[in-house]
Amino acid sequence: MNDSTSSQATPRPELPDHLSIDPRSPHYVAAVFEHPVGIRFNGKERHDVEEYCISEGWVKVPAGKTLDRKGNPLMIKLKGKVEAFYT
Repeated sequence: MNDSTSSQATPRPELPDHLSIDPRSPHYVAAVFEHPVGIRFNGKERHDVEEYCISEGWVKVPAGKTLDRKGNPLMIKLKGKVEAFYT
């Protein structure tokens, strides 16, 4: 029964220290987003993180419904303990 072995998930790449969900960013890694990624910030899971850096200890999240002049969400940087993991 080779069908069960072929349907197993592909190996997950190691999560980078700095990751962004914006494809225009130099910190965007498409292979990582083939699997669901979770972010824990100061001990609580966050679902609105746009970018993170584990070594520097920050995440970027949208500031409410505020938009910048290009129509993108205005981002704020929050500092604290950042953990990234696959869900």
